[in-house]
Amino acid sequence: MSVTTPPPSTRSRPTSPTPRSTWRAGRLIVLLGLVVVLAAVASVLLGSGGAPARPLDPDDTSLAGSKALAELLREKGVTVDRVDSAQAAVDKAATGDRLLLITDRTYVDERRLAGLPGDRLIVGDVINLSALAPDVRALPQRPRPRSREPECPLPAARAAGSAYMGGVAFRGPPGSTACYPAGDGHTLVSYASGGGVTTVVGDGGFMTNQRLAEDGNAALALNLLSTGKPVTWLVPPDNPPPRKLAGEQGQSMYDLMPGNVRWVVFMAIIAVALTAFWRGRRLGPVVVEKLPVVVRAAETVEGRGRLYRARHARERAAAALRAGTIDRLTARLGLGHGAGPHEVVAALAARTVEDPHQLGAALYGPPPADDAGLVELAGYLDLIERQLSEL
Repeated sequence: MSVTTPPPSTRSRPTSPTPRSTWRAGRLIVLLGLVVVLAAVASVLLGSGGAPARPLDPDDTSLAGSKALAELLREKGVTVDRVDSAQAAVDKAATGDRLLLITDRTYVDERRLAGLPGDRLIVGDVINLSALAPDVRALPQRPRPRSREPECPLPAARAAGSAYMGGVAFRGPPGSTACYPAGDGHTLVSYASGGGVTTVVGDGGFMTNQRLAEDGNAALALNLLSTGKPVTWLVPPDNPPPRKLAGEQGQSMYDLMPGNVRWVVFMAIIAVALTAFWRGRRLGPVVVEKLPVVVRAAETVEGRGRLYRARHARERAAAALRAGTIDRLTARLGLGHGAGPHEVVAALAARTVEDPHQLGAALYGPPPADDAGLVELAGYLDLIERQLSEL
């Protein structure tokens, strides 16, 4: 019996789906499912309305809060009073000798607190201390917070040992005690002033719930606050007023936006990204062109700086630093590019606490006489920009 073989065109082909055909057929469903899942997660987050963390707040149990430290102080018999305004701190000071702890100066009228008697502990990323600690100068450098040794005779620091310190480096007045060195300064400065002891710490991470159990953080915090006096713990208000510029009236566009508008923006970005991935054109691999040499931008800046130093071109280096600073400051101050020195100095003095004569000398004065003066000028210009950026 003969068997007839069908021609190739009529042979049966495999009908089992391949991974490529399966993805092509179901990618739309997968992408739609991802959109639904992301929308559900966003709705849960929007509906939960969880309270945000309040850094260094004695009532906050989050990692950034200081609930654990406040409870330890109360167990040691120390009275801890949480206040959220300068007036409340003044009222507490009228009840007797107290220790004032300041963890945030954003919404505080420092002039009302400057005359309060007793001890004070100022913690956090502080730039200008002209009212609360006028004898302490903050350095331009910002040391990274890490475990540091005290290296000082202050009993509170020596008993605690190493602690999580950094943030800001300071230089204290003559006779002060400086601990936890960082660069050219120290991250903790303590000195006697106004009938009490003023202590300034560059970073409050050692007081948080997250870091309190590490190194000697708890011991340092307790030693600084357990002075036998009640503690007035000043924190930002729960409902802070909107910060407005001088002469500004009414509400801005951002004040009128609902609080959850950022989630709408995030969802729109995700939807656009998924659509681009779905409908985007598949291109081949990127062709890398071999260049004769690749020079990083930082190397060109360092090279130009070395040329300036070799030729003692302090005047040109100072002019470049001042020109860049003035360009950035005029944009933040709302001035035009043609603004004169008097306009820039007057506007900058109104927005900061710096002396107008010192500002004019730094921005438009003569060039530095030596390299140390050039370094000091660069640090002061950076300090001015940091003060303006915090407003």
